[in-house]
Amino acid sequence: MARKISYQQAINEALAQEMRRDNTVFHHWRRRGRRCRRPGEDDAWGGVLGVTKGLYHQFPGRVLDAPLSEIGYVGAAVGAATQGLRPVCELMFVDFAGCCLDQILNQAAKFRYMFGGKAVTPLVMRTMYGAGLRAAAQHSQMLTSLWTHIPGLKVVCPSSPYDAKGLLIQAIRDNDPVIFCEHKLLYSMQGEVPEEVYTVPFGEANFLRDGDDVTLVTYGRMVHVALEAANNLARQRSTAKCWTCAPPARWTKTAFSKAWKKPAALVVIDEANPRCSMATDISALVAQKAFGALKGPIEMVTAPHTPVPFSDALEDLYIPDAAKIEAAVRKVIEAARSAA
Repeated sequence: MARKISYQQAINEALAQEMRRDNTVFHHWRRRGRRCRRPGEDDAWGGVLGVTKGLYHQFPGRVLDAPLSEIGYVGAAVGAATQGLRPVCELMFVDFAGCCLDQILNQAAKFRYMFGGKAVTPLVMRTMYGAGLRAAAQHSQMLTSLWTHIPGLKVVCPSSPYDAKGLLIQAIRDNDPVIFCEHKLLYSMQGEVPEEVYTVPFGEANFLRDGDDVTLVTYGRMVHVALEAANNLARQRSTAKCWTCAPPARWTKTAFSKAWKKPAALVVIDEANPRCSMATDISALVAQKAFGALKGPIEMVTAPHTPVPFSDALEDLYIPDAAKIEAAVRKVIEAARSAA
């Protein structure tokens, strides 16, 4: 049996192993503010949630403090990636995307296309996302759909410690810019992770549970909420097939054929807001490519189309939970039975 470590430790280990293997890999970190006055103070502590603790002293000169300027240090990382280095820069919260969007949207994502495939930009931007820490509207958003919409970017949202390590190593070795999204509520999650170096390929569906009545599709932290709902449904004699998705643009025909042989009812779960989201994209893609396999309307379980509230009670209502998924499942199963 593999040893168990946390999601947080898995990311730290992936960074350390890749920096040890390849001296072109470095980590660019935004200093948190006035409390961190000396170089390395923030990263030696490990940042806002301790993910990179210890790397500054393990790799002198390759874990860099940056000023409070996302436009500056993300731009520097993009430039470094075009010059043969493999930077990993951290956008502390995905909510700060607006501060550096031009560097990613108009520069990193476009270089391969603008220069006829001759330019590579092996940049990884790590960022935290998601609600649940009572951090309110400016530190809790799900902006995965924003990144996925941009051609030239690869978007990764690991849901387990095993995936976090393997996907981050894969991201660092990839020659295209990767947005690596880490849900804040997953950092303490424990799971089996091999000590050796390994990669998890991009773009493959991960089937977690089989079932006959409904298919649940989701990603990131919502995988665990969907599995909780599936376990509850099993006790009610309804079974759910659960699988995690890659960005829809990279889904394979094999993933679709495995998913839609059975069952013919679909619920898509996404913590993001519903308009133009991953949930709507997945729903549209399934309706386009597998409409004949569906026996009822597709249901989405998402956050409402509002900013994340600060009130504890309202935030709990805002985030999709197992009860909401179970209600959606009962709705699609009833619709499928009525259509049969």
